[in-house]
Amino acid sequence: MADSTQPPAGGTPPPPPPPPPPAGQGDDKAVRPGDSVPEGGLDPTQVFSSPPPPPPQPQGQAPAAVGQAAGGQPPVGAPPQDQGPPPPPPGQQATKEMGYDDEDIRVLGEVGDYRFGSISSKINNDNIAIPEHPETKFDIQAFLTLLRGSISLTRDEKWRIIQAIPKLSQFQIDELQKILEEEKRKFSELSPKHLLQLMKLEQKHSEDWNDLQNVTVQQDAKNEEQEQADEIRKQLGL
Repeated sequence: MADSTQPPAGGTPPPPPPPPPPAGQGDDKAVRPGDSVPEGGLDPTQVFSSPPPPPPQPQGQAPAAVGQAAGGQPPVGAPPQDQGPPPPPPGQQATKEMGYDDEDIRVLGEVGDYRFGSISSKINNDNIAIPEHPETKFDIQAFLTLLRGSISLTRDEKWRIIQAIPKLSQFQIDELQKILEEEKRKFSELSPKHLLQLMKLEQKHSEDWNDLQNVTVQQDAKNEEQEQADEIRKQLGL
């Protein structure tokens, strides 16, 4: 019997097997929102299968390392290559004299006052709890605001990042904030023709953030019920 792994004479070799999925994408062992977290926080290696690459430049070629990290393709969620000027402030008329083309002007008419970040700015972090992190100092609300505004990270990845904070070093926290700030800036600089896609993505990620808050509320209620049940059993000597 012929070896099925060998390409036929004159044929093309079989494609290589697909790479393993990132944590949380097809990995049944990945910790997900609502799961119990080990005391002291989630190990950072469980957040991603590999560190997330920084967003590439919106103009010109992406750095070689970024392309290589995704097999020659931009990573998921990366800003597309773009040569046009960024959107004008809301209320300011865009003209061809300012460098905008017909598609830019058409899309601006459809999205109105929407600019990247305007949807996530209308939600909050009220029900997102940051674990204790005595070894690091940072602005918690600013960090969460950057995290909720990311359209490159999935809902589960955001949750796992939060749960891993107790085990992150100050350097890791600072670098993560820089990456999130850079992502926000890069997407904000894309030309208006990308605003419709960005608006849909931002709406989806904002809904995911609200879902994370609901999961946190439900988990807190479950923990409170468990504590009350434990106290009752203790009083009854059970």
